Amino acid sequence: MAGPTGCPRTSGRDRTGLARTQEDAPRETVARPAQVRARPLTSSEDDLDRTAATRPRAVAVIPARGGSKGVPLKNLQRVGDESLVARAVAASAAAVDLVVVSTDHPGIADEARRCGARVVDRPAAISGDTASSESAVLHALDVLAAEGVEPEVTVLVQATSPFIDPAALARAVRRVLDGHDDSVLAAAPTHVFTWREVDGRAVAVGHDAATRPRRQDREPLYAETGAFYAMRTSGLRAAGHRFFGRTGLERVDEATAMEIDTPDDLVLARSLVAGSAARDAIGPTSPAALPGAGVLDPIDVDALVTDFDGVHTDDSAQVDAAGHESVRVLRGDGLGIARLRRAGVPVLVLSTETDGVVGARARKLRVECLQAVEDKAAALRAWLDERGLDPARVAYVGNDVNDLPALALVGWPVAVADARPEVLAVARVVLRARGGHGAVREVADRVLAAHDERESTDQGGHPAVAR
Repeated sequence: MAGPTGCPRTSGRDRTGLARTQEDAPRETVARPAQVRARPLTSSEDDLDRTAATRPRAVAVIPARGGSKGVPLKNLQRVGDESLVARAVAASAAAVDLVVVSTDHPGIADEARRCGARVVDRPAAISGDTASSESAVLHALDVLAAEGVEPEVTVLVQATSPFIDPAALARAVRRVLDGHDDSVLAAAPTHVFTWREVDGRAVAVGHDAATRPRRQDREPLYAETGAFYAMRTSGLRAAGHRFFGRTGLERVDEATAMEIDTPDDLVLARSLVAGSAARDAIGPTSPAALPGAGVLDPIDVDALVTDFDGVHTDDSAQVDAAGHESVRVLRGDGLGIARLRRAGVPVLVLSTETDGVVGARARKLRVECLQAVEDKAAALRAWLDERGLDPARVAYVGNDVNDLPALALVGWPVAVADARPEVLAVARVVLRARGGHGAVREVADRVLAAHDERESTDQGGHPAVAR
């Protein structure tokens, strides 16, 4: 379960060895130190506990630039209600003494600090599309060295790998610290038959094309996952790249090997985390069993705005001979909206649709409605300004590409489960329910859960969770 800052909290290991989420802990504001500390790497190092914050033996550097092209602001995209950079910080903190995020983007820097990481400002010269990850890591090491911090081990951690196994990362660090290896990469076993094309002809790679043994009879090859690289710092500085000296493989479960490069990758990662059907189909060691899986976190907002078609409805309509349209809605959605009204949460239906059914449903729900709107973002901005609402504290629920400008305006862009891929890719939260099949009730319940939590905290005489 994500903490109030959106950063994951983990405790213990499940039977797969992966970190599991502490689902039964009360939600609270977690004040972490500016430098994330892990427990001592070995009990024999008597002074480590006392000096790791100032003289860390192992440092993780997470390059997270803001200029990603395939998925805009990819490192801030959420998987399981947690941003990719937050997930990387949490996985790293379990294995090293200090976590550093190197970024050129203020939003990513803010997210990293909220999760307890040290932030290093990444110069523009090494923030472009052609800049290597090594350049960001070496620059971060130079910044630390100027402060007298010289770690023995440096770990390059990629935020684009959403399912990093903290235990595997810790083992890789240990192997370098113990002198077993100079560099260690995360690698997943694969039994895929690979080929390359030479002069228009297929040539087998890594196997004998004349022999087709069974999978269980083949020695696996290993695919580099990109999740993490543990390196002796002196060797990294001398070589200038991540592979040098004695290079070892840290074997990881192939279920954790996913890397996000495209909107489709992001949609798949979210579905693996949120979908109970995917969890049942793939099994207990799948990413759906990782932190954040199946957790319906509260949506902490002051107002709710929804599209109509595809959110209140399943995006279909019946048309009679006279051209009159009718749609199907759920009574349960209406009950959820009624509870929001009673709690004093403003609700707006915002639609481009001109048919009178939209206004009729809004009147039935006794909520505000703006329809026949061509520019949803402009209409939403004006509505928020009139009511003095902070866009960062507003949720917008959409399903199609005409919702994208409005989704970009608010702090809580929400997609129904069957939304378009473009909408799923920018959503902070993907609902379990489809449009017209309980999506409105689900989002209402999650908004009310956050509202009730704040109310109970206030009445208990304790400070409310920081917003």
